[in-house]
Amino acid sequence: MHTITPTTSTAHASHAAPDTTTIVIADDHPLIRAGMVSLLQSEGSFTLLGQACDGEQAVELYQRLQPDVLLLDLSMPHCDGIEATTRIHALYPQARIIIMSAHEGDEVVYRCMQAGASAYLLKNAPFDELLATIASVLKGRKVVTPQMAAKLATRVHGSDLSIREREILVHLATGACNKTIARAAGIGVGTVKFHINNILSKLNAATRTEAVMLASRRGLLGLH
Repeated sequence: MHTITPTTSTAHASHAAPDTTTIVIADDHPLIRAGMVSLLQSEGSFTLLGQACDGEQAVELYQRLQPDVLLLDLSMPHCDGIEATTRIHALYPQARIIIMSAHEGDEVVYRCMQAGASAYLLKNAPFDELLATIASVLKGRKVVTPQMAAKLATRVHGSDLSIREREILVHLATGACNKTIARAAGIGVGTVKFHINNILSKLNAATRTEAVMLASRRGLLGLH
């Protein structure tokens, strides 16, 4: 029998049905949470301890319920999946966290795994793939798709971009000229040009447009 609890649940893992895997789901979209609950219920081997609608609640629920697995959305209000994972992993290094997202950029995947995630899974993955991922992380394995693993193996470190370069990259994505960027960033036009040249070099891009395209594809524009 499954234990389905609301976001404000006070249930504890000790209330789980015998021989089931305890789960907490965190996603800010109610329909997605409901769909995952339905799928997990149909499987018969999971006990859902609680649901969270943002990252802050995910951290709080994990601390209180300590499930076997946390299914965590990447993009959530207040505290995103990377921050939530970092905070949970700092307190519980053995936490098994599966981050689920629609983003395929290698920088996003890299940062999730560096934060302590056990797996990174695309939201359009088949349910069987989710089940296999859960089974793997329960055995202590790290899981990413072969395609993502290949990207990670050949990635140019987006983390090599400085905070200022990331800021200027976002301005470039809006089509801003150097003078506009300089005014917004509070630096000189010459300094802007210096940073742009560094960005092009680090991303192996020939033009500003190509740099923005590569950064968008890899998920760099959404990371701060």
